[in-house]
Amino acid sequence: MVASNEPSKAQDQICATETPKPLTWREKMQKVIKNITVEPIVAAYIMPSVLSNLATQNLNLEKACRVNMNYGDEVCDALTRRETTNYTMEEETIQKMVAHMVAWKTVIQSLFPCLLILFWGSWSDRHHRRKPCILIPIVGEFLGTVGLILCVYFKETPMEVAGLTEAIFPSLSGGWFVMLMGVFSYIADITTEEERTLRIGILNVCFSVGVPIGTALSGVLLKKIGFYGVFSISASLYVVSLFYGFFFLPEPRPRCIQPESKHKPRNLLADFFDKEHVVETFRVAFKKGENKRRARVILLMIVVMVVIGPIYGEMNVMYLFTRYRFNWNEVDFSVFNTFAVVTGLVGVLFCVGILSHKLKLDDALIGVLSSTSKILSGFVYAFATLPWHMYVGAIVEIFNGTSFIAMRSMATKLVSKDELGKVNSLFGVAEALMPVVYAPMYSTLYAATIKVFPGAFYILGGAITILAVIIFLWMYNFQRQQLRKQKSLDTAEACKLPANSKDPNGNISTIDAIALASEAKGHLNGIVSNVLHEHICDHSCLTEGSTCQNGGVDNKAFMPDVVESDADAKSENNTHL
Repeated sequence: MVASNEPSKAQDQICATETPKPLTWREKMQKVIKNITVEPIVAAYIMPSVLSNLATQNLNLEKACRVNMNYGDEVCDALTRRETTNYTMEEETIQKMVAHMVAWKTVIQSLFPCLLILFWGSWSDRHHRRKPCILIPIVGEFLGTVGLILCVYFKETPMEVAGLTEAIFPSLSGGWFVMLMGVFSYIADITTEEERTLRIGILNVCFSVGVPIGTALSGVLLKKIGFYGVFSISASLYVVSLFYGFFFLPEPRPRCIQPESKHKPRNLLADFFDKEHVVETFRVAFKKGENKRRARVILLMIVVMVVIGPIYGEMNVMYLFTRYRFNWNEVDFSVFNTFAVVTGLVGVLFCVGILSHKLKLDDALIGVLSSTSKILSGFVYAFATLPWHMYVGAIVEIFNGTSFIAMRSMATKLVSKDELGKVNSLFGVAEALMPVVYAPMYSTLYAATIKVFPGAFYILGGAITILAVIIFLWMYNFQRQQLRKQKSLDTAEACKLPANSKDPNGNISTIDAIALASEAKGHLNGIVSNVLHEHICDHSCLTEGSTCQNGGVDNKAFMPDVVESDADAKSENNTHL
């Protein structure tokens, strides 16, 4: 009796463990706080970058006006106050000069990250270190901000010095590209495939939260506290981000014990700049695999180019466009930019929380929705003639930010964890190359069409994004085909019933066993019927004193050739009786 009760007790214990108690609000908050990792660093990195971006553009315009063109305080002060009625030609000249400077400055900002990110990705995979990829770019941004403070102090420095100072330090440290590569590799290390889209979406929300805060404050702070105040706040936020990352951010996993190498030990630089690992990065990323792995990786890299590229291009000339088209100052632009970013944040929350997490919508379809939103908004922006048209365009563009989440999530699901750094580094290379291509393209186009059609660059961005829609649709259709094939294979395996088939253990399948039993039953009924018929015939011959033949014909000739049922056999026997 004691032994019989033990299983029931064990089952009760299992049932008790399978139904956990619902978490309280306090426990839920503790769980959320416990899972916070790179999100504060991202927010503290994005906010000062956006905060100082508007100040940097105004600094370039000021340097071009006062130092390069030497227009004097009267003209430059009037342009700063946006009193451009009598100075339209000067405004056009300054904007063209700044647009051309932005073109080569962006090339410098992107040139070194294109090379460094390949080594960073391979190095982080080999040593299982993600923190250096995240923290070192913050150091570069801090040094660049300090350099801009010095450019403000030395008033006679031309616009080119300010542009070079802004570009060189972030570029040598990897900039945004290495930072994003490290962050997404970190998230992929600590999450499963099922929750990865959600975590990347949360990370994108941190981007979206940092951008509106920095944008909303940039114009107001620039008017109130000037260049010194804005750049000092940005430098302080970079220090806070570094402090948190260095002391409170753990590595996603401990270092693996590396096997002893037959080669001589090398120093840090030789190990970091090893070209063999760069070749390995391309080999791993483009190796063949199941379900057209290589083709899908290449297509996702193309998506990165056509989605991220227009963003970088528009970023360089959008402020100039609004100054020229609507005579906006920095406060007007920051208000609009804040509205656009908050609207985009709502779209990201809807797509991640509802479409992806609740409805389980495919990442490729989310990408299609996002790219379509971008294309439509481009036409609204391009033909905007009144300020409120820009706000309508921001509403139409509400889902644009989700394409970034979709392509990053799809990329991390194509490779194993040990290959995440290499693949993310290649995506970072593709992203880093885009400013090199798009910034000169957009700046040149804007400078050439400023008098005729200043919004032409928006049409260009919408036309380029059409390719992303086509690729996302192809990938969605391909995934559906793979799912249908898998379902058909599963159904065929379940319905496949070969005759006399046996499993690897030699056991007959259930269907075959039923067929054999039915056949045996038919043979048994026939034998019983024959024996019973012969016995009745013999009994009749003995009682009547005659042979069991009718006209010399054997009674066995009247036996049916087919197997009959029990009921038929009984009726036949009754007839003979």
